[in-house]
Amino acid sequence: MNATALEKIQAAFPDASCTVALDSVVIDVQPENLENTLSRLKNEPELNCGLLADVTAIDYLDYPDPQETRYRVVYTLRNWQDNLLVQVRTPVADPEEGVPTASHLWAAALWGEREAYDQYGINFIGHPDLRRILNHWQFKGHPLRKDYPIDQRQICYESDSMEKEIRASLAKNGVDDETMEDINTEVMFLNLGPSHPATHGAIRILAALDGETILANVPEIGYLHRGFEKNSERMTYNQIIPMTDRLNYCSSMINNIAYVKAIESWIGVEITERAQFMRVLLTEFYRVLDHLVCQAAALVDMGGLTNYWYLYNEKEAAYDFISRLTGARLTSSFTRIGGMYRDFYDGWQEDMEFHILAIEKGIGDALKLVDTNRIVHDRTQGVCVFSAEDALSFGLTGPTLRASGVPYDLRKDAPYYNYESFDFEVPVGSNGDLYDRFMIRFHEMEQSIRIIRQIMKKIPGGPVNVDDSQVFLPPKEKVYGNIEGLANHFKLVFEGVKTPAGEWYDAFEAANGELGFHFVSDGSGTPYKLKVRPPCFYTMGAFHKMVEGNMIADAVCNLSCLNIIGGELDR
Repeated sequence: MNATALEKIQAAFPDASCTVALDSVVIDVQPENLENTLSRLKNEPELNCGLLADVTAIDYLDYPDPQETRYRVVYTLRNWQDNLLVQVRTPVADPEEGVPTASHLWAAALWGEREAYDQYGINFIGHPDLRRILNHWQFKGHPLRKDYPIDQRQICYESDSMEKEIRASLAKNGVDDETMEDINTEVMFLNLGPSHPATHGAIRILAALDGETILANVPEIGYLHRGFEKNSERMTYNQIIPMTDRLNYCSSMINNIAYVKAIESWIGVEITERAQFMRVLLTEFYRVLDHLVCQAAALVDMGGLTNYWYLYNEKEAAYDFISRLTGARLTSSFTRIGGMYRDFYDGWQEDMEFHILAIEKGIGDALKLVDTNRIVHDRTQGVCVFSAEDALSFGLTGPTLRASGVPYDLRKDAPYYNYESFDFEVPVGSNGDLYDRFMIRFHEMEQSIRIIRQIMKKIPGGPVNVDDSQVFLPPKEKVYGNIEGLANHFKLVFEGVKTPAGEWYDAFEAANGELGFHFVSDGSGTPYKLKVRPPCFYTMGAFHKMVEGNMIADAVCNLSCLNIIGGELDR
């Protein structure tokens, strides 16, 4: 973080405590000043933090360094134009009393604060819909509190009707029983999901319909919630890597890379140049694979099965390369803190070029069927329009945000791994409709392949792992041959990589947008807290606004064009 950003924040908030953690300026404020601080950060032109990236809370019950209060709420904000990342932290003396809501400033807080309430039991005063979101509605307690009994099993015996929520949504949209009587029609309530081909996973959408037009809808998520963050509190940093594979499993290695990058940034480890090039190449390759799944599914939902095979067949074939490289197809666990599991194999360039050519042919064949297809254009252009202002308010990132005309991409705006040295463009939409959200991924695949080919021409030689006994496992011959190597191996495996005590947030441009990790370290080899900022979570939070006023068939197409991945959404 450059000194100018810190000076700007200190000048704007002279009475607040301002520090720096990696790329973030951290502001500590009291609850009574929270709302004013957040409002100024968003609305003052010189600050202009228009994107609320995440909301989380921290329980310091077992933290070795005594804190002002047991709980703290953290808002992570971005001024994406000026690459300014700000975290606002406030202590919570009484979780039942809580802190003021930010949902009137950013729509992203509607879901972000619900998650903090669900997991920690912190009230957000004035929040219009504060209820559980990841844990089921009959759940008792708050699982991310340090004193929650982790072995407690809680079964949901009855589905949530969500009648109160759907009627409140109808009323908010100006629809009540008297209105429906005036137009001589009835509202029909329809459940889409949670187990339905159109939801591409375990998502429930309760919709109120006038004929086939959506008057209001309420999504319910959490069906794949597996306690990623709670489980991470009992694992070493390297042991968590296989769990990250299961977030967005369509681009699993991107999760690996983003996770270890966040840890390396904090401990000050700079990986080798070859490892950086490997990570960029694999990130872009997986970005292509992820987009192929999204585009194939979207075309099926429009009724185009032939297009599906043109795209999905090549994505499936590309797993042969991943299997040869990592030993696994879907979930590879290929990265390590300080580098990679191993180097590329001999002949990888030829295999990569073979798959890229096949993917390019599949994309071309699919586009031939949709480029001038009147049915596709009629079903996507001007449908489910979402403005740039709404997209930023709801915390959208990645292709869905860029489809609404906001050219925000971490690879360009906050580059890492030498992304600034590669020649590529960031595709941006113009209308924020279904057509833009659909077509933008085709253009992004072209740019990713462009980056891959540049890397293949200039990837340097050398090792793929750092030579640091505090971070990376020693070679096997040292483990088997001398006591120092054996002891080093033992401590890294059983105690983990030690990280300095503190808190930090680090982000990565994943296939669906900003994938962020918020850590709290107590100085041990196990994270005291690990919070994932999944791009799907905030995208799904905007789904209801995108589809209201459109047809139920449009909502199905819109969901597939958002590329919601259940493992990332629910964690």
